[in-house]
Amino acid sequence: MANVGAVISSIRNIMRQDRGISGDAQRLEQLGWMLFLKILDDKDQELEMIKDKYLSVVPYRFRWRNWAADAEGITGDELLKFIDSTDESNKGLFASLRDLKDPTHPKRAAIVKEVFDGSNNFMKSGYEMRKVINKLNEIDFNNSEDKHIFGNIYESILQELRDAGNKGEYYTPRAVTQLMTQLTDPKLGEKILDPAAGTGGFLTAAIDYVINHHSLDSDQKKFLKNSTFSGNEIVAGTRRLCLMNMFLHNIGEIDGETFISPNDALIADEGIRVDYVLANPPFGKKSSMTITNEEGEQEKQDLSYNRQDFWASTSNKQLNFLQHIRSLMKITGEAAVVLPDNVLFEGGAGETVRKELLKTTELHTILRLPTGIFYANGVKANVLFFDNKPASKEAWTKDVWIYDYRTNIHHTLKKGTMQLEDLRDFITLYNPSNRHKRSETFIDSNPDGRWRKFGYEEIFARDKTNLDIFWLKDKSLADLDNLPDPDDLALEILEDVEAALDGFRGIVGILNTNN
Repeated sequence: MANVGAVISSIRNIMRQDRGISGDAQRLEQLGWMLFLKILDDKDQELEMIKDKYLSVVPYRFRWRNWAADAEGITGDELLKFIDSTDESNKGLFASLRDLKDPTHPKRAAIVKEVFDGSNNFMKSGYEMRKVINKLNEIDFNNSEDKHIFGNIYESILQELRDAGNKGEYYTPRAVTQLMTQLTDPKLGEKILDPAAGTGGFLTAAIDYVINHHSLDSDQKKFLKNSTFSGNEIVAGTRRLCLMNMFLHNIGEIDGETFISPNDALIADEGIRVDYVLANPPFGKKSSMTITNEEGEQEKQDLSYNRQDFWASTSNKQLNFLQHIRSLMKITGEAAVVLPDNVLFEGGAGETVRKELLKTTELHTILRLPTGIFYANGVKANVLFFDNKPASKEAWTKDVWIYDYRTNIHHTLKKGTMQLEDLRDFITLYNPSNRHKRSETFIDSNPDGRWRKFGYEEIFARDKTNLDIFWLKDKSLADLDNLPDPDDLALEILEDVEAALDGFRGIVGILNTNN
């Protein structure tokens, strides 16, 4: 068994020496397609032993075992030509796999083609590439322990990429994914979906939670592997990272039916109904599409989704996702969703959506997240927890409990990173064993209490049914109460300016004297 951590550390160091690779995003993409071929070939060899006449969809010369497995195999310029050649008479690996067709196994071939359509070979040194290949050969992906360890390392690499930010996307801190999974408490045999899956952070958190909290028999393992998880991710590169992440967590098959759809989740109701939705829809206020205008120039237009099952038609991306998420839930379904502040206070369609959400679901808890936990500064977001309910004349939401973990809380991505333990007080007060037995910490004798209940009638009476509710005093603003009188401040400023002018006049006088 390989020391997987040391292998990956060596690979990353080798890649840093190659002049063609710049940054972790390119290193991860480079590792991704190489890793894909290595894992696929390990799986092919395993299937060849147990299935008669099984044949890989990858052409013979491009199967990992035939060009990469031998430590003394092709290297240098010969290796680069093998990978990159576009010569019609001698196509390289990328050109061949991007044009892959296999009528016997079209779905499997389509997945291979998709991986190479969206990937690139960034390495410029065939010698450094050979070193990376030889290191990858130390990992046995048919060994469950090697695969598990690598899965954890891959997740940590994805975390680094999230922290650095990628193409304007906002990734969810691990403490938040763990919290949301723990409080929804997914059960065996129930289905979990993320309509904006990213690299699979919520889904892998749910996988770990289910495995750690249940003993699984063979049928349950099969259901967990093939029938529990699904989602959507429209960014091709991010989706590939997600599929690899899921496979490394032993979910799905790398050459089988894909369960992370590349389709825009908001386009239509596809009839999918699940027990749990865990999501952090992409930030950015408006949905848009790129079109080519009459002058042949590309421009963006706001995109509204006119769905009959939506409460309101809007171009606001988060409001659309919130409506879509509600449509995905079974009657007994539960959801935990990260949403920005504007969803809680925006008028128009926002007010309509909030009112319908309060009526048709039990919106029981809102967690106000601190700033500094996403890679972009100043992002203000919340976690909404709500349960779907059957049709009723009466509103299902009776009370909304709000925990303010934002006011006077300070976290950053580098120092003071938010951990699950930082949310222990909220978890205790949430009382997951019995949500209907909760106690407020905000009372007259404790005005600094972070946990407070607001009744349905009280919220409904607020302007625009505003759910952006806060009550704690921001200590950073406390000094404003002790500022001097404005007239005194103005006098001090005037005195400082006059003193500076006197000094300037003195300098001018010296200069004149010297002249």
